[in-house]
Amino acid sequence: MPCRIKLFFPIFDDPKKENVQKQHQVESDMTSLGLLNIIYRYRKSFLIIAISTILLAVIFSSPIFITPLYKSTVILYPTSSNSISKVLLSTNFNTNKDLLEIGEDEQTERMLQILNSNKIRDRIIAKYDLMNHYGINEGAEYRYTRLFNEYEGKIKFRRTEYMAVKITVLDKNPKLASLIANDIAELFDSTMNVMQKEVASKAFLIVEGEYLKLKSEVKAIEDSLNVIRKLGIHDYESQAEMLNQQLAIELAKNNQAGIKALEQRLEVLAEYGGAYVSLRDMLEHERKQLSQIKAKYEEAKVDATQNLPHKFVVTNAYEAEKKAYPIRWLIMVVALFSTISLALIVFIIFERFPAGELKKKLQSEPSSPHEHKPETLFGQ
Repeated sequence: MPCRIKLFFPIFDDPKKENVQKQHQVESDMTSLGLLNIIYRYRKSFLIIAISTILLAVIFSSPIFITPLYKSTVILYPTSSNSISKVLLSTNFNTNKDLLEIGEDEQTERMLQILNSNKIRDRIIAKYDLMNHYGINEGAEYRYTRLFNEYEGKIKFRRTEYMAVKITVLDKNPKLASLIANDIAELFDSTMNVMQKEVASKAFLIVEGEYLKLKSEVKAIEDSLNVIRKLGIHDYESQAEMLNQQLAIELAKNNQAGIKALEQRLEVLAEYGGAYVSLRDMLEHERKQLSQIKAKYEEAKVDATQNLPHKFVVTNAYEAEKKAYPIRWLIMVVALFSTISLALIVFIIFERFPAGELKKKLQSEPSSPHEHKPETLFGQ
């Protein structure tokens, strides 16, 4: 009967395989524990971190570290028309411009552009001495760059969803914030008027010159006609017709005295009649031109001398009673969420790679017999 021999070999544990098994075991443990388990195990640490974070957030968001700012806002709409004469004096009734109509997208964009201009910015800076108010040294190297950055950071202009323009001013002084916001709204009108007057005044001077020149020409033609009228010529066509008819009658009667008188009248009419007709027709044409240019003159004069508001103010700024910045509860929430998240990540790393396990793993790795010690810088 054949004999079966069983050979038994000793089984040696592979260190690498054991480490892989431990790693898989840790991963399965992490899966089973979950985040709630980690939070529960480190609840005291989380509580300490949360309390510390809240206290630090309260301290560093206090007025000692962050200057509180108060907000004032003005909401306004632009008008639809910028020319007074075209709305009030124009005889063209086909225009769709209305003085009381709210402006559209084009007017809103123009308003934003003017509000952001240096004309308004420089006047606000000068009036309220914002360089000193913002604590900028007048002898500093980049004082104007810092000043303009402060201005742009604390004074904002934007278009609302209802096509209005919102002016927002932040300042540590609530009264000053409201004054600046209201003054910017008022400066929009004055800035628009100054810009328009620069063009309207020059246009008025041009139209005025043409109007006065044409008016003097008309006066000269009228004076010439008056001289001819003194000679007895008042209506060339009708007078010539009547004199010729009367001359025919006198010729038929053979009235020499009447014929001579009529011939003298006809000689005067023949000598000055052509000039009369020419001056009369010219006067009629020039008067039509004068009437048209006079209307332009009146329109230009109104545009150059009169002002109308270019905005509708919906909401005026008032002195704020409560600060708008910083929002302390938001700072605490963000800080608390950030620190708790960071702590959770750190605790997960500790669970994934325990410090003792990692140190033991590094110490248990045998060095190779063929590994030689590297030479030092001095060959030792």
